[in-house]
Amino acid sequence: MSLEDQHTDRKSLRTVTGKTAHWDELAKDAVCFANGAGGRLLIGIEDGQTWPPADQTVPPDVLDRLRKRIGELTVNVQALPTLQRAPNGGEFIELLIERSASVASTRDGRYFLRVGDTCQPVLGDDVLRLANERPGKPWEAMDSGVPRTAVDATKLARFAQGIRTSDRVKASVKEKTPDELLNHYALAQGPTLTRLGVLLLGSTSDRRGLGTAPLVQAIKYDEQGQKINKWVWDDSELSPVELVDAIWRELPDFRESYEVAEGLYRRSVPAYDEKVVRELLVNALVHRPYTQQGDIYLNLHPERLEVVNPGRLPLGVTPRNILHASRRRNEALARVFHDLGLMEREGSGFDLIYDRLLSQGRPAPLPEEGIDWVRVTIQRRIAKPEVMRLMAEADARYQLTQRERITLGVLAQTEGMTARELGAVLETDGGDELAVWLGRLQGLNLVQTAGRTQGTRYFVDPDLLRGADLKVPTTLLRIEPHRLQELIREDLRRYPLSKIGEINERIGPEVKRSQLKRALAELVSQTAVEMQGERSGARYRLKGAQ
Repeated sequence: MSLEDQHTDRKSLRTVTGKTAHWDELAKDAVCFANGAGGRLLIGIEDGQTWPPADQTVPPDVLDRLRKRIGELTVNVQALPTLQRAPNGGEFIELLIERSASVASTRDGRYFLRVGDTCQPVLGDDVLRLANERPGKPWEAMDSGVPRTAVDATKLARFAQGIRTSDRVKASVKEKTPDELLNHYALAQGPTLTRLGVLLLGSTSDRRGLGTAPLVQAIKYDEQGQKINKWVWDDSELSPVELVDAIWRELPDFRESYEVAEGLYRRSVPAYDEKVVRELLVNALVHRPYTQQGDIYLNLHPERLEVVNPGRLPLGVTPRNILHASRRRNEALARVFHDLGLMEREGSGFDLIYDRLLSQGRPAPLPEEGIDWVRVTIQRRIAKPEVMRLMAEADARYQLTQRERITLGVLAQTEGMTARELGAVLETDGGDELAVWLGRLQGLNLVQTAGRTQGTRYFVDPDLLRGADLKVPTTLLRIEPHRLQELIREDLRRYPLSKIGEINERIGPEVKRSQLKRALAELVSQTAVEMQGERSGARYRLKGAQ
């Protein structure tokens, strides 16, 4: 059973039983899901728990009372409660809430929306935005009037092949015929294609006839801000899926690289990270409002790339909470991109962008929202090459989590931040949330602190940025064999012809010598590592290394 997310929440059974019942709170949560994409409330399972108590039973009259009270306290909410029994024998209620065809509210006129795993109030002008963004039927599912036989055969064959080779799709889906896939992904309904079907698999003329198919302009500027080149994809020949590849392939700026100093050597790095650019393009294409016309702009300046999308962020998502909030504007289109492996799972796309940019010593992306546009800016050049070296070494040694990499990258590019400042950058409220992002960084001495409470200052030891070895406590005593072998490979890549004691010292003296010896023996047997000499005089190097 999944933990809480955009479509699932947990509530105690006390919410609907006895004198402590919280019907108003339950009504608010039901409105949240109805105004979102629908979802389910698991009543009888406490927060953080997977199953209800094994001896828990649900009173027989609760389901009828629940159905009645939700109807009395909400408007435009359809809720279906059913009694469920968990594998441990405990009973709980699964309250399924359908996506509302119109705006849902509580009886006293309050509006709420599910964003990520939280319920947020909708106030003021945002109520009108909510109404405008919620047609009775989603744009994707509307009938295009185009016969399903008019589908582009080449695009359909390519789409079916992409689904069959995807590692994100169940075997039962891969077995479907191309025509069955049209129904499965809501690309067709009966004898006609949906608007989503035309957008992805229709002919050029039919796609152009939609009126809101994405058009993309890439404009290059010089140092004075003058336009010096332009590329346009405005003929509607390509679907959004095909546009991502075409833009990456055809823009010469994405092939450029430059050199950064690394000690006595220089290293060539790409001007723009491919995964970052692709994720930005996917976000622009998947999350734009297809009820609104407007071109997507890629503004290529000498020092930065700006991706500008028409429309605003989905209601509930802001530049301030973009790392945590997730709300898909076009559910079916996002599902296709995900299943084809073109976008990250829900809510993790911007995490990936932050992670890769900060791990490379580049500044974090800058999201901005205007009256009818959203702009994300990324920098072309690496701000601090020494940060790139530190991030690579720390991650290779300690296998940092994504949040740890992001936090370390943020701090390494500054001279330190207070808890309040760091919380603002990471979009947390501090306290326990900030501790999750810091993870093991303090225990590994990668991040130091000074001060107390909100005045606590977090910083990276300048010696680490100046190239000092990462001689800090490790947790490698129980490291998995494959990870230890990878650490050995990385060490020998840098220090060929090393003795086992030298390797042990660099990787971490806490690793038992016998454990290291077994890992080296395994690498030698795999012919990945060569051993020269015998006993205490043995030295090791990677196979084929000079």
